[in-house]
Amino acid sequence: MVATEEIKSKNSIPFNILQSYNQKIVSAEEAVKVIKSGDKILAHSNCAFPTVLINALVKRKDELKDVEIMHALAVGNVAYMNPEMEGHFRHNAFFIGGNSRDAVRQGRADFTPIFLYETPLLFAKGYINLDVALIHVSPPDEHGFCSFGVEVGLTKTGAEKAKVIIAQVNKNMPRTLGDSFIHINKIKYIVEVNEEIAELPQGERDASPEITEINKKLAYNIAELIEDGSTLQMGIGAIPDFVLKYLADRKALGIHSEMFSDGAIDLVEKGIITNEMKTLHPGKIVAGFVLGTKKLYNFINNNPMIEFHRQEYVNDPFVIAKNNKMVAINSAIEIDLTGQVCSDSIGPKLYSGFGGQLDFIRGAAHSEGGKPIIALPSTTKDFKISRIVPFLKPGAGVITTRGDVHYVVTEYGHAQLFGKTIRERVKALIEIAHPNFRDELLKYAKENNYL
Repeated sequence: MVATEEIKSKNSIPFNILQSYNQKIVSAEEAVKVIKSGDKILAHSNCAFPTVLINALVKRKDELKDVEIMHALAVGNVAYMNPEMEGHFRHNAFFIGGNSRDAVRQGRADFTPIFLYETPLLFAKGYINLDVALIHVSPPDEHGFCSFGVEVGLTKTGAEKAKVIIAQVNKNMPRTLGDSFIHINKIKYIVEVNEEIAELPQGERDASPEITEINKKLAYNIAELIEDGSTLQMGIGAIPDFVLKYLADRKALGIHSEMFSDGAIDLVEKGIITNEMKTLHPGKIVAGFVLGTKKLYNFINNNPMIEFHRQEYVNDPFVIAKNNKMVAINSAIEIDLTGQVCSDSIGPKLYSGFGGQLDFIRGAAHSEGGKPIIALPSTTKDFKISRIVPFLKPGAGVITTRGDVHYVVTEYGHAQLFGKTIRERVKALIEIAHPNFRDELLKYAKENNYL
C-alpha cells in the first residue's frame, strides 16, 4: 500500500478519512469488473492517462462488447485501439493524437469535432451519460481531497457526472491547486500505484538545421507582436519554446492557456512571467492541463502561483476576453489567400481536432489590446509545398474562418487581415509566403480577380 504509507508519513490524516480510504482499495483487476458491455467510459486524458486501469480493462476484452472509451490526447498504452480490439472497445476521440490517428482513419475509432471549452459540457448537459470515469490522482490530503494533478480540464466535470469513479492513486502525481480536487467519498474504488507520470520530450524539435532556423525566425516574428504586460496562450513544441526564448526583455507577462509546458519555467524563474498585470486572476498562471517533463511536474506541485481549472472555464472565449492584452498563438496546416485556416485535417484525412484554437482566437479578439495569432512555416518540411495556398485542399476543414483571422505569421513576417478586403488580404499573405511560391500565388489571384 504505497500511497497509504505515503499519506501516513507526510500528512496527519484523520483516522476516519484513512479508514474510508483503506476500505476502497482493491486491485486494478477487481476495480474494472464493474465495467459492463455497452458502458461509456471516460479516461483521464493527456499525461494523466490511467495506464494501470486501462491495462486491466483490456485483459477483459473477451468478456466485453461495445465499450466506448473517451478522452482527448492519451500519453501511454492505448492497446484498446489495436485492430484485434474491434467489437470489444471503441475509442471516441475529442482530439486525434498520433496514437489514435490510424484507428480513426480506418474507421475503428470515432472522432467528435467540438470546441475544447464545450467538451466537458457534453457530460454536464447530458449529451453523453457516463457509466464510469477512470481517473489518475494524487493521494488524499488531510481533508480527504485528491488532486487531479497534471490534467484537470476535461476530466473533472466528467468524473463528477459519472455513475462510478475508479481512481488510480499515485504518489508521483503532483498536487495541483485551483479547481482541481475530488474527495475520496466520491470514489468507489481506489487502485494504488507507484509509477512515474508520463512525460513528453522537452522542446521537441526537428533535427534539421534548416527547419530549426525557420522556427527561430517564425518565433522571433511572433515575439515582436508581444508587448509588456501581455497574457499568453501557448502550446507545446519547438515554436512556442523559441517564442519564450525571445521574450527575455519583456516585463510582467502572464499565462492564461489551455495548457503550458516546460518552456514557461525559465521565464517564471527570471521574473518575466509574473502575472501581476493580468486583469483576470492576477498573480496566477491559469491552465487546464500541462504536457511536459518531470521538471514541469515538480514545478507545478503545490505551487500557489498556478491554478488549474475546468476547460469549460479556461477556454470560454468570454472568460479569455477578460484578460487585457491577451495574445493567442495557434498553428495551422494551411491557410488560403482569403484567410481560411485549416488546422485539423490534410484534405479529407482527419489529423487532429479543434482543440482550443478558435476558443482563444475569439477570446483574444475581444480582449482589450488582444492579438489573435495564427503562426505557420511558409512551406512543408521538404520545402516543396506552400502552406499559404490559393485554396484549401478538397475536403479540408476550416477551424478558424476568414472572419475570425487577425494576425498571420510566417518566417517572412506578419500580415494583419482583420477588416481587410480580399484584395488586401491576398497582397498581405503573398508578401509573407515563401518567395518560391509568390509568383504562383499572384498568378492565381489575378486569374480569379482577387487582384
